[in-house]
Amino acid sequence: MTDETSLVLMIVLPFAGSLAVIVLPKNARNAAATLAGAVALIGLVLAAGSYRSILDRGAVRSDIQWLPTLGLDFTLRMDGFAWLFAMLISGIGFLVVIYARYYMSPEDPVPRFFSFLLAFMGSMLGVVISGNLILLVVFWELTSIFSFLLIGYWHRNASARDGARMALTITGLGGLGLLAGFLLIGHLVGSYDLDRVLASGDLIRSHGLYVPILVLVLLGAFTKSAQFPFHFWLPNAMAAPTPVSAYLHSATMVKAGVFLLARLWPVLAGTYEWFWIVGFAGMMSFVLGAYFAIFQRDVKGLLAYSTISHLGLITLLLSLGSPLGAVAAIFHMINHATFKASLFMAAGIIDHETGTRDMQRLGGLFRFMPYTATLAMVASAAMAGVPLLNGFLSKEMFFAEAIATHADSILDTAAPYAAVLGSAFAVAYSVRFIHSVFFGPLPADLPREPHEPPFFMRFPIQLLVLACLLVGIVPGLTIGPFLHTAVTAVLGSATPEYSLAVWHGFTIPLFMSVLALAGGAILYLLLKDYLARCEDGPPYLRRLRGQRVFERVVVAVSWRGARFMESRLGTRRLQPQLRLLVVVAVIAAAWPFYRLGFDPGRLTVQGADVSFAGIWAIGVLCALGAAWQAKFHRLFALILLGGAGLVTCITFVWFSAPDLALTQLLVEVVTTVLILLGLRWLPKRSTDVTPGLATTGARLRRYRDLAMAVTCGTGMTMIAYAVMTRTPPATIADFFLTKAYSEGGGRNVVNVILVDFRGFDTFGEITVLSIVALTVFALLRRFRPAPDNVAPPEQQRLQRAFDEARPYREAGDTVSDYLLIPAVIMQWLFPVIIVFAAYLFMRGHDLPGGGFVAGIALATAFILQYLAAGTRWVEDRLRVLPVNWIGFGLLLAALVGAGSWLFGYPFLTSYSGYVELPLIGSVPAASATLFDLGVFSLVLGATVLMLIALAHQSIRRLRASRIAAQGNEEIA
Repeated sequence: MTDETSLVLMIVLPFAGSLAVIVLPKNARNAAATLAGAVALIGLVLAAGSYRSILDRGAVRSDIQWLPTLGLDFTLRMDGFAWLFAMLISGIGFLVVIYARYYMSPEDPVPRFFSFLLAFMGSMLGVVISGNLILLVVFWELTSIFSFLLIGYWHRNASARDGARMALTITGLGGLGLLAGFLLIGHLVGSYDLDRVLASGDLIRSHGLYVPILVLVLLGAFTKSAQFPFHFWLPNAMAAPTPVSAYLHSATMVKAGVFLLARLWPVLAGTYEWFWIVGFAGMMSFVLGAYFAIFQRDVKGLLAYSTISHLGLITLLLSLGSPLGAVAAIFHMINHATFKASLFMAAGIIDHETGTRDMQRLGGLFRFMPYTATLAMVASAAMAGVPLLNGFLSKEMFFAEAIATHADSILDTAAPYAAVLGSAFAVAYSVRFIHSVFFGPLPADLPREPHEPPFFMRFPIQLLVLACLLVGIVPGLTIGPFLHTAVTAVLGSATPEYSLAVWHGFTIPLFMSVLALAGGAILYLLLKDYLARCEDGPPYLRRLRGQRVFERVVVAVSWRGARFMESRLGTRRLQPQLRLLVVVAVIAAAWPFYRLGFDPGRLTVQGADVSFAGIWAIGVLCALGAAWQAKFHRLFALILLGGAGLVTCITFVWFSAPDLALTQLLVEVVTTVLILLGLRWLPKRSTDVTPGLATTGARLRRYRDLAMAVTCGTGMTMIAYAVMTRTPPATIADFFLTKAYSEGGGRNVVNVILVDFRGFDTFGEITVLSIVALTVFALLRRFRPAPDNVAPPEQQRLQRAFDEARPYREAGDTVSDYLLIPAVIMQWLFPVIIVFAAYLFMRGHDLPGGGFVAGIALATAFILQYLAAGTRWVEDRLRVLPVNWIGFGLLLAALVGAGSWLFGYPFLTSYSGYVELPLIGSVPAASATLFDLGVFSLVLGATVLMLIALAHQSIRRLRASRIAAQGNEEIA
């Protein structure tokens, strides 16, 4: 297997595994955990297997063309730094899966949990090995979405829903800022390729757009890594299951921000703006996060604020602009991942075995859980920076950089003092965790009797704690080579000399470490009694919470702001919204004429065809009549509107556009019938004429709408006439006419454009169509019509005739069975239309037809069956699953597009040729035909889905009417 294939598999496997796990039964906990663990383990093996190639080549790339003309490619790139994070993501993800197998309750929908976890793993891997900035943003936003699903996994819990919504809001807004920043970088560099961007640091730092780029990129990084002032969302995410917290806080999600800062360190670092913005945010997060952690009662709350503090430490190191600071930051990213994952897992075990995480209720657990307690104490010591553990080494490097001079500023002067103060706070909350949970008397009111967990639930913690010990004792043999590979990938030729020795003699950093350890221990002893009875949160600063600001902003924007906008711009009627859009379009079209003037040029009146003018006169009368009848009778208006559509079809035929004519005709038929079926749910129009000002206002509105329609129609007429009466030297039509057969393999130029040249646009359009169909179905499913107790006169007459024929009817017959159009004829048309649709589909690449028009044609067959047999047919006989058809169409279109990657071509590049069939000979074949089949499937599914939604409303209305009739009979 090549390294390029390994990179693709590392991204594809987690998402494929997510889809495989989600279809498992709800109680298949073992199968889901096994499959998820296998996917994570395979990803770990693939990442480990790429290390030798990274050492030899510096970086491994896999380039898959997506939109090469726009510089958007599916480029994967793994160097030493990305490899280190890929190992952490896959390795800790594998351990989290093992842990979650025993943590999650069998009553939970465990397959759904593992599905979200695998998708999140794939998204995070995509962030670290993306070689294209836009692709990185895509995966960046996917991490926000799947973390939202993971945090809100227990969605019946209000705190889980609130925490997930807050995390998505903050990180999602940061992702938009990151996208804007990357677009500016691509504009300056001329490419979104990561290698070119990393080589353009001098260009970006010297440009006038550097500060906006820096602010936007830092907005994305700070929100994702919960850095001040966006830190408040992370503690609120503690309502998530503990395996999620262990994964998000150690190797994923919150590490994405500091990963990005280190990734772009050669591009953005080294300036005064970088030093102040990044340094201030890092220092505030480091000190305040540690201070807040001391006063948390919840174990996970303590660990959450400690994560903010340690991420602030990493951010502060990266702000210094020193290569040694970058080395220390990367080293602490690794160390923090190991001890923080083990601590969260230990917290989950404590909660799982005792039923609480409140440190004021816990105590004395060492006697009942000695192995877990020992592991948690070692991990806590590593977090506090105790010697011979990995956290001590990176803390020493941090102290060494804090006392060095980097800039003549207050921030640089305060760095050593902030380093000692924040580290002392870290020792204090670490000691509090150890003492409050594992020592002292055992409370008598614990929800559960504490005991050791199963071995494999504790096994991941053992491996992580062992890593903390080995790295702390023999760092040069364990982490040294891998750290050097990662540092070299970030710093390149600027990589400094550094030492991972455990003992450097009696130095100032060692003195600072001792001072922090002693100061933290003394601080805890002074606060011990207060912490045993205090409320949750630090004294004097309980009101200083970003969550309060966030909630007030959300209320101001989403409630007050939304109500204000709704009162000024909102309306429940469609016409004012359309009117606003039309006005904006007219202004945009008229603006060039206002600025540049109007020159008619060769826009002169030529001879007109009397026959064509007569046809369009009919169309104009139909359109005007539809607008007039809409005031009185919607059915007449719909018929006249169909007449205008028919004139449009004739126009397409007149100008030799049979494809458009055929599509327009079938769309007119389907939409007219669907609208006709939906007319019954519209509110009745009032026939009362109010005299006076109301009548005058209504007339003015109609005249205004008429003026807008005439303006728009005149403008479109001028544009169309100008295009048709001019023959420029070269047009895009010449290109399509020349290339349609030679490169697209089809003589039907319109169809080749849709499925080949503009296939990406078509793919987007069918995606929108599927969303519209699902939205219509969802809205109609929630709509509850009132029963009609009094039917219109015509319906009453039909019902009386139907009731009088009771002796001659069969059971289950409906009124529609005895209307003027025999139902049997409609049913006989069903196979005929199927053959007709297949005919349109098969000829579409060379002659008028195609997947879209074939799908519409087949949809008319289902509509006829509905009209023939009514709701009974929909309930009892319709076995089409339209959502499956929609999903199959989208999936097939996407797979056909991605299939071109296997041959080294951009997405949706089609192949055309001829296939030799026995007894038939050469038959034209093109891969675009399969794409067209996806279009056919989706159009059919979308139309039938809307039909079923309308049919269900009929069923509900019929049932409601029957219930009301029965009630009236009982009253009588």
